[in-house]
Amino acid sequence: MQCRRFFPVTVLVAALFPAGAQISKIDPTLLGKATAGDAQSQYLVGMAYATGKGVTLDDTQAAAWFQKAADQGQKQAEYQVGVLFHTGQGLPQDDAQAAEWFRRAGDQGVAEAQLALGQLYDHGQGVPQSYPKAAEWYAKAATLGNDEAQYDLGTLNERGLGVPQDFAQAAFYYRKAAEQGNSAAQFNLGLLYDNGQGVEQDYAQAAIWYNKAAEQGLARAQYNLGSMFASGQGVPRDLSEAYYWLALAANNWIGERQQQAIRARDNVASRLTPAQLFQAQSRVAKWMAAHRP
Repeated sequence: MQCRRFFPVTVLVAALFPAGAQISKIDPTLLGKATAGDAQSQYLVGMAYATGKGVTLDDTQAAAWFQKAADQGQKQAEYQVGVLFHTGQGLPQDDAQAAEWFRRAGDQGVAEAQLALGQLYDHGQGVPQSYPKAAEWYAKAATLGNDEAQYDLGTLNERGLGVPQDFAQAAFYYRKAAEQGNSAAQFNLGLLYDNGQGVEQDYAQAAIWYNKAAEQGLARAQYNLGSMFASGQGVPRDLSEAYYWLALAANNWIGERQQQAIRARDNVASRLTPAQLFQAQSRVAKWMAAHRP
């Protein structure tokens, strides 16, 4: 089963300062330019309030300054206004307004806004639900190199939502995102190699991509990789390595899937020597300590 993320837009108010323009405090010159109506300065003042750089974090002030800049067509400010309408921070929560501001920024080539608008269409938030429209906006952001959009477009191609079902296209977009380190895309690309969909079946390649996602903590990938080591499919059979990955999956999953991983882990454990089991458990503990939130 593919790893498809169904979630609302989770774009955050990020520090999108141009190179060399980060603010340690709002200096009087910048504030004076912003007050006089300079859109870029208004945006930077908004970012200061949004991130708490040199001033007390204040969503209301951030929204006010972003709005001033956005009203003049400053594209990053348009995107940030959309974010604040979507999250309800500093502005009333309103996905219809968020969609409008994401569209304005997206039309100016802001990939994050294109992704966000695609996600709103994907889930029918603030706009009528439309997979074709979602695919259209994902494609714009994907072309600009946005890995989340590449992943999302890959899932639409894999499932035939808004576009004709095309596993080869899904593999193409998953690979683009996977090469940028997107763990969900790495996992889904591994699945395509595992199942021979859109690419020639290749268990070794599946294991490679599962491993990349597993190293980032994706439980599904850890489980699949552990299963491959247990069976020797695509990798040399190695029960200690199988235990390691299955144990991590068991630690990172919840519910029925966790129970599935526990059963697989315990089955492998029963075939290890005490020394092998101790060593594998030590590796698991070390990984968990290094990745503790």
